[in-house]
Amino acid sequence: MLRKSIYSALAILIHFSLTSQQPCLTHFNCFTVIAGRNATSDGSVLFAHNEDDYGTRIVNWYRVERKIYSAGENLIINDSGAIISQADETNAYLWLDMPEMEFSDSYMNEYGVVIASDQCDSREDDPEITEGGIGYWLRRIIAERARSAKEGVKIGGELITRFGYTYSGRSYFIADPNEAWIMNVVQGKHWVAQRVPDDRVAVVPNYYTISQVNLSDTANFLGSSDLIGYATAKGWYDPGKDGEFSFREAYSAPDKLIHKSNISRRWKGINALSMYEYKREDEFPFAFLPRQKVSLKDLMNLLRDHYEGTPLDLTNGYKSGNPHFTENDPICSPTTQYGFVAQLRNYLPADLGVVLWIAPYRPCIHPFIPWYCGVEEIPQAYQKYPVAEALDHHFKPPEGLYTVDETLAYWYFHSHADGIDKEFGELSGKSRRDSEAFENKYIRKQAVFEKDVLFNDKNDPDAIRREVTGFTLQASTEALKLFK
Repeated sequence: MLRKSIYSALAILIHFSLTSQQPCLTHFNCFTVIAGRNATSDGSVLFAHNEDDYGTRIVNWYRVERKIYSAGENLIINDSGAIISQADETNAYLWLDMPEMEFSDSYMNEYGVVIASDQCDSREDDPEITEGGIGYWLRRIIAERARSAKEGVKIGGELITRFGYTYSGRSYFIADPNEAWIMNVVQGKHWVAQRVPDDRVAVVPNYYTISQVNLSDTANFLGSSDLIGYATAKGWYDPGKDGEFSFREAYSAPDKLIHKSNISRRWKGINALSMYEYKREDEFPFAFLPRQKVSLKDLMNLLRDHYEGTPLDLTNGYKSGNPHFTENDPICSPTTQYGFVAQLRNYLPADLGVVLWIAPYRPCIHPFIPWYCGVEEIPQAYQKYPVAEALDHHFKPPEGLYTVDETLAYWYFHSHADGIDKEFGELSGKSRRDSEAFENKYIRKQAVFEKDVLFNDKNDPDAIRREVTGFTLQASTEALKLFK
């Protein structure tokens, strides 16, 4: 017991020591790419996301089943006691839970609706908040109630309009097997959402990317009706001087639009996929045509990126330092807690056609593991608490939450990353090769597996869920053995 306690303390000290080397640990969290279904090699909507959060964290993975509620039941959405009517029935969903964090969880529900977010500060200084506002519960309610991405945007918009959003600003990404939307939210009661065109790709760092807005085109835009009038009244937009209204120019915190971290990460993401090559000083499009159809592996590799092969790589190919700890914040960073690529296919049943490929800690050295939408069981190693206790523990975690325990997947991969960081140039190559070999193996297995499931169980949803549960358990267990 004493040895384990000493080991736990040393592991946390090593983590703090390594992450303290990073010079820019203040403003920039998360990175997202969306590819429409006509822009991808398999006809799926692809949604890639790195979740970055500072400090000591833990990630638990849960499967939450459908729940039925009685008439008249309510849901409390904040500490002020604001309530909304509970749904008659809520969706089942996979939940990536980060205890104590209000804006870091991600969700994939049974209809293939996937939700995550990037921090994007606004310039709002006097927000309208009603009954304490809404924050954490916004994405959770969408996951519980939406059967499509667009319905999720509408649900979120109604909640923001009613209560007001509590954080400075954020970009939410809501995707399903048919389409994806980017929703820019401002503290208070203003928001706008734009659909990513089916043939294009969108890359989003930590600033708003929606520019021109046409709310009369409800197939592609939704939002607050007074966006222009409010911005004009606040002095953020002058029609006589500024020309055509741009949401991002009017509502963004100005320093975020010009910060090199946002510009550099978006520049690298766009140039990795676009048919045109952009300079960092260029104006980037909301979405662009890819040079070739985007694949699952393309986005996995992008989430691993540290500017390799560009002038922004300050490590000379890892020979003169660790790419996570330079002044150029990379896409895969020392604060990345998990990454995922959601593969959303509308030509298969959702249980089989929607897959969340999750890198359980650092994407550059850890494998993306396939988690099918229909999975009915989560291995014990991937969750610290029983799912029935998880929501209660989210904001009031028991003592010992951050005690290192390598029987848990999060700490296993966390400790492995800390070891790699000590000699990144020497040690990272093998981990990267092993991880990519794992992914390639499971991408090949996926094709054969899905063909067999469709042949044998196409009309039996229960059998499909049993099959995808077995496949997911096999992959997630094998991933834990990779670095033994």
